[in-house]
Amino acid sequence: MRLLPLLIYIAMTVYALADVVQHPSDHPQHLPKAAWILIILLVPWVGAGAWILLRLLGGSTERPMPPAPLAPDDDPAYRVWLNEQERRRRLGGE
Repeated sequence: MRLLPLLIYIAMTVYALADVVQHPSDHPQHLPKAAWILIILLVPWVGAGAWILLRLLGGSTERPMPPAPLAPDDDPAYRVWLNEQERRRRLGGE
């Protein structure tokens, strides 16, 4: 029972550190990543708790979706290439 707080602290710290390192921004929550890492490591409970709380209250953690690929017929560059190939075929076949 005495180990439970220690295990919770270790779990929170490891989770917060992994989340900071994997965050796509260089300045998550308006501080550099290095500052967050130091806060989490040097201020027990408060650092990891602050990171987790700010991430939960900070809104969506979803990364923006990349644009969907265009179908070949919708790609303007492909249409230009296709028209050029058709023109060459017609000129070469006559």
